[in-house]
Formats: sequence, C-alpha cells, structure tokens
Amino acid sequence: MLVNMVPTGQHQLPPLPYTYSALEPVISQTTLRLHHDKHHKTYVDGLNKAEISLEQARRSNNYDLIKYWENELAFNGSGHILHSIYWTIMAPLGMGGKPGSSTMNHIMAYFGNFNAFKEQFKSAAEKVEASGWGILTWQPTWKRLEILMSEKHQNLTQWSGIPILVCDTWEHAYYLDYQNNRRKYIDAWWELINWHEVERRLLMALNGQVTLTMGI
Repeated sequence: MLVNMVPTGQHQLPPLPYTYSALEPVISQTTLRLHHDKHHKTYVDGLNKAEISLEQARRSNNYDLIKYWENELAFNGSGHILHSIYWTIMAPLGMGGKPGSSTMNHIMAYFGNFNAFKEQFKSAAEKVEASGWGILTWQPTWKRLEILMSEKHQNLTQWSGIPILVCDTWEHAYYLDYQNNRRKYIDAWWELINWHEVERRLLMALNGQVTLTMGI
C-alpha cells in the first residue's frame, strides 16, 4: 500500500477547526452544526459506499451499475473535498487577516486589482444556477488563478485546477440564516475568509499539493 493513501471506503469527516458558535453572527451555530454534522457527513458516507461498491464490481467483474456508482463517486467525492476546504478557509470575524503576498501578487497579475477579483468571485457565487459553489482555483495548466462556478460539485470544472477559496451556495449553507437572500449571505461570508489559510493553500497548490485539513 502506498504511504498515506486513503484506503478504499475509509474517508473520515474532518472535525471543524473552531467551535459551532465561532462564526456567529454570520453563520449561526444551528446552520453550522447541521451543515457539518449532517450534510457533509452524508457526502463522506456516500463516497465510502461508492468506493466499496466499485471495489466489489472489480472483484466480480460486474459493471452493470458502473454509471450509477461512478456518478456517486464524483458527486460525493467532490462534495467531501470542497466542504473540507470550505471549513478551513473561514475564521471568526476579525481573525482572518488580510490576503498574503503571494495571493495578492497572483490576484493583481491576472485580475488587475483586488476589487475586480472580489466582485467577479461574489457574482459567480451568487449567479451559479440552482445550488452550487463559487471557487477560486490555482490552474497549473495556465499557471495562474481562475474563478469558476460549479452547479453540482463535479460540473463546470477545469481539470487539474486546485481549489484555493470556495464559497458554498447550496441552500443548506445559508437558508436558515438568510432565507432566499443569497447575496446577503455572500457579502457577510466574505468577512469570514481566512486569508492566512488561502495563502497557505496557494503556496501548496504551486507545488501540486492539496490538503483537507487546516494548517497549524
């Protein structure tokens, strides 16, 4: 077995790096508890089930349900990765710092100025159809940052892109606190961004690395 390889069907729900009330009043304790303990856990369970089912398909050489399980693998796997990153790039109000030097340099190089980047990201998160995500990625193919909007985790991506900053705009992320006012949630959420963690993730992405947990 390769060192550090996650064994088939053994993904774990990562703990929150703060208390359930830490993000109030932007994100309530009730929303955070449901979102992390229930919704994210569902993706982890679905990913494990898909991996085990595909392992069984390989052993029996029976691929009749390949389309179903591959979809479950992509959907739940992407949900697990993005949610894990989402928890780490938020911090209590006033604790997230400012964009780091590498983050600012890359933002300025491609987007021209920080406000242009900010407005494009917010608009992408707001306008993504149905439930989805606004995602800032490091795209090693282009050797620059890119903003994407994803309707269903695995859709509308660019292969090889590494998520750096993600905003969850599925209704379960904000409806209890903001009802149908997605933009109000996004504007408030922006103040929670942990720019220290975004900088760390960018520096890791420059070396082709991704982690699901927060740096110490």
